[in-house]
Parts: sequence; C-alpha cells; structure tokens
Amino acid sequence: MSSEFLSGRSAFITGGLTGQGLAIAQALAQESANVAVGSYVGEAARLNDSAAYPAHDEIDRVRTDLASHGTKVYAGHLDVRSTEAINSFVSAAQSHCGPFDILVNAAGTTAEHPVCDHPDDLWEKILDTNLTGAFRMTRALLPGMIERRWGRIINLGSTAATVGWKDNPAYCASKAGLLGLTRCVALEGAAHGITCVMISPTWVETELMRRSVSQVVEREGKGRSIEAAMADIARGNPQGRIIQPDEVAALATFLCRNEALGITMENIQLTGGALW
Repeated sequence: MSSEFLSGRSAFITGGLTGQGLAIAQALAQESANVAVGSYVGEAARLNDSAAYPAHDEIDRVRTDLASHGTKVYAGHLDVRSTEAINSFVSAAQSHCGPFDILVNAAGTTAEHPVCDHPDDLWEKILDTNLTGAFRMTRALLPGMIERRWGRIINLGSTAATVGWKDNPAYCASKAGLLGLTRCVALEGAAHGITCVMISPTWVETELMRRSVSQVVEREGKGRSIEAAMADIARGNPQGRIIQPDEVAALATFLCRNEALGITMENIQLTGGALW
C-alpha cells in the first residue's frame, strides 16, 4: 500500500516514457507525487545509437497509466539536447503540475563503436544527451528548489562511470562526467535542503539493454541470439540474474524521502556484485 509520502510534491523525469525512467515515474506517482515525463519521441534510431525511442501513441498510454494513481500528469516529447525545448516543456509542465521538487535525469542513449574512426556526430549526440542534457535540466529546476529549500536530484548513471569498456568510449565518458556533475550539484544544493545522488546500475533489463546487446551480437557475427547473449550476461552476474527497473525505481523513491536528506554526493551502485 502506498504511503503517499510525496503528496503535494511534483517530480520531473526525463526519459520517463520507457525503461528505468518509466519505472521511476510509476513509483513516484504511486507515492502521490505529481509527475511530468518527457522523452524523445518518434524515431526508431538516430545516428546508429541503441536507444528505444517511443512512438507518439505511447504518450497517451503512459499518461493514462500514471494518472490512474490520482495525481497530476504531464507527458510529451522532449529533446534534452535543446535548452529552448527544455524551457518550453518545463514552463508548460509546471503550469499543470506545479513547481518541481524532484528531478530524475534518466534520458540516455548509447552506441557500440571503437575510438578509432568514431564519428564526431555520434560522440556529440551521446554526450549531449547523457551529460549535457542532465546539466540543462538541473540548471532549469535547481533555482526553484533553492528558493523553496527542498529538492531531490537523481541522475541515472552506470557502472560505466568508473569502469571502462571496449567500444563504449562516449557512453563511459558521459557517465563519468555525470558523476562529476552530481558531486558539484550536491555541494551547491547542500545548504538549501537539496540532495543530488547518482544511481549506477549494471545491466538493467530494458529495451535499451536489448538493443545494446543486439549491437554486440551483430558485431560478433557468430550467429548468437539476443536471448542467448542476455542469458550469458545473467550468468556472469554474481547473483545470476539481470537487475530489474523496479529495483532502480525503489532506490530512487527512497532517496526522495525526508529521511534520506543525509544521502548526497554519492554514487550508489546497483549491481548484484558485478563490476560492469
């Protein structure tokens, strides 16, 4: 049963129409938070990346699902690579949901590509989404949190922030940068009742994971199925499984509690014991 401890609060989740972002949006709505979700909508893929971009009809479906918890919901297309798009979306969302006390930066993408001959546009797209997008969103919402002297900023990171991985230079660099941003924002918000934490999972079972694994399988060229590759990843985890989006959502929800005020500037890894 929901404790409704976020009643009267409003949360903004980027990447909130799919995967980990959607799981977090659902968990926060269950605790009676008003929720705004923005995701890049309408393209199957851009620049050979792995992201699972939702179709336009997903907006209505997610909006209906979140609203079933009795809270205010705002959902739509959002490109976090654009400051103008962010400012416009935030203005409209705040008019509907009220000022935002919680920000979850879950929008992200990745692509398998070696450093040698890595395209500039692919590098820039991944960094601009995973790192600079989180910076833009934080810049937009942090002043209001400071004014109200309460805030929670949660950045969805990865074990890639601290462990390098072959053919993933842009993704690893973006998540390492996000950890640095997390620590700086935590210090800036500390005197105002604002925390900033990065949650860094290993592989999480989402459509983005399946697309990433499919790139690995295709590059190997050994005819291995995606299901077999997923099973190999599960066997390689010390717990013999793949982390689920609901686990990430449960941690994010806890970090929004008043009792979690002392948890800030941290990189909390959710790995089942895995290093990557």
